[in-house]
Formats: sequence, structure tokens, C-alpha cells
Amino acid sequence: MISIIIPIYNQAKLITKTLASLEQQTYQDFEVIIVNDGSRDNLDMVLEKYLANSQATQRFFVIHQKNLGAPAARNRGYKEARGEYLLFCDADAILIPSALELMLQALTQNPTAAYVYSSFRWGRKLFKLWPFDATRLRQMPYIHTMSLIRREAFPPQGWDESIKKLQDWDLWLTLLERGQVGYFINQVLFNVKPGGQISAWLPKFAYRLLPFISAARKYQAAVKIIKQKHNLL
Repeated sequence: MISIIIPIYNQAKLITKTLASLEQQTYQDFEVIIVNDGSRDNLDMVLEKYLANSQATQRFFVIHQKNLGAPAARNRGYKEARGEYLLFCDADAILIPSALELMLQALTQNPTAAYVYSSFRWGRKLFKLWPFDATRLRQMPYIHTMSLIRREAFPPQGWDESIKKLQDWDLWLTLLERGQVGYFINQVLFNVKPGGQISAWLPKFAYRLLPFISAARKYQAAVKIIKQKHNLL
């Protein structure tokens, strides 16, 4: 079974499309654990139908906690997960119908891989990725959070809750240090809707030509923190 863990903070308007895309999956052996990270919008109302069906289907579960940040929310969901595979899904992402099936198939066919990842879209922007490259991973973040992970390969300590930005890069580097590698699926498996609380992106030229803007400064500071932690400076 795949445990799909969704941290959410004030994204009630977006998560319905995410959940609808999960209901339409060709692979149906999964559970969805939604971790409400202190949202102040109408999330409970939006999730009402899923909560009503949860006792019968044992598929959708909602956990409420105070606002502790996405890594803490993901860790909380992980502790409750029952599946042998983990997918940390963003609340503003829409998966293609065959996404789970393709990821599980790729992971099954590549037993030496700890996780599988794919290309994706952020709005209209295509992030076309490439086969796993350890050297490149040490140089830059390129693998999205939404990758299917073998539970047995997931770090016992979970997500580093002290990391506020580039948590996915930190996770993949942690796995790499443990001898765990990923496998690339050369296909776009999901689309992230711009404007969410958790997902954000700036074009490359902004970091190069506009290093003084707040988002660029925060990004560079986050890169330094990750590189210091993993001895990559």
C-alpha cells in the first residue's frame, strides 16, 4: 500500500483538486493522510465528504496540529502511515491518473532504487529533469518532494524540522549519504498550481541578476545551510 501524506496550511481552495486527482488514480491501493498544520481557513468544511466516508473506506484521514511547518507535518503523517511506500504530496499538486501506477511500477522494476521521481509542471513552466546523478544532486536541488519512497529507505529521524527551505534537497542528500539513490521516470506525472503556501519558485535569472530581492536572498541562505549540513561548501 502507498501512504500519501499531505501537509496543508491555508490551502482549502486547492486541495480538492489534489484529492480528486487521487480518487481518479488507476492504482487504488493507497491511503491519504492529511495533516492540517494549523490552517485558519475553511478546511474542515472542504474535507467534510472525505471525513464522512473515512470510517467506511479507511482511506482518508485528517490530523490536526498547531502550525509547526511542513517538515513537522510530514513527520506527523509518516508516524501514522501504514503503507510500505510513502508519497509526500503537496496540497496544490494534481497527479495524472496513472501517476501512482507508474511510480510503483518503476520502483518495483528497479530494486536498487530507494525512490523514484519524475519531471513535473509548475503552472505552465515545465521542469524536465534527467536520470539520477549523485554529483549533480550534491551541486543543486532538482528532485521534487513528490517522489515515491520505499518506507524501509526513509530516514528514521524523518524530515529535518529545523530546515525551513529546500527540505526536499536535504532529504535526498541524507539518503545519498546512506547509500540510497533514486530512479528517474522520464514523464510529467504531476502539475503544481502556483500560489500555494508550500510550493514556490523563481526563474534562474532572478537569482543571478536580482540577488538583492528577498526571495533570492532567502534561497541563497537556504542553499548555504544545506551545504553546510552536508559538508558541500
